[in-house]
Amino acid sequence: MSETFTRKNWLITGISSGIGRSPAEAAQSRSTLAARFMDDFFGSGVQQVALATNDIFTTVARLGANGVELLPIPKNYYDDLEASTDLANDKINRLRAGNILYDREGGAEFRHVYTRTLAGGFFFEIVERSGPYGGFGAVNAPIRLAA
Repeated sequence: MSETFTRKNWLITGISSGIGRSPAEAAQSRSTLAARFMDDFFGSGVQQVALATNDIFTTVARLGANGVELLPIPKNYYDDLEASTDLANDKINRLRAGNILYDREGGAEFRHVYTRTLAGGFFFEIVERSGPYGGFGAVNAPIRLAA
């Protein structure tokens, strides 16, 4: 599924450990994910909450041990990741085992997972940033939507 992301506004909040950034998608087209969410659930609301971790592999293991179901990522995502990056096979295998998505900007890395969708279309995202990664893993949005 192809998704059109139109314009994003950011809600920036200060927290004791740094800055929290919340993307707020402004849907200008009826075919965007945000527009469909608003139509399906009768107006605006919270669809996603992202939580940061310093060790996504440990966090994923703990979530699984507590019965939290993560969104299964298609196997070909990791084949494509292997072909398009210089990540070692053991790192890709760890990502694959945890259904963890990956992005990189220069030397900065971003790893993230999603829970399965809960009632009302709501889900959690768990993220880990290494270095000055400034994005939100947008390159992986089509993978999440296809999963």
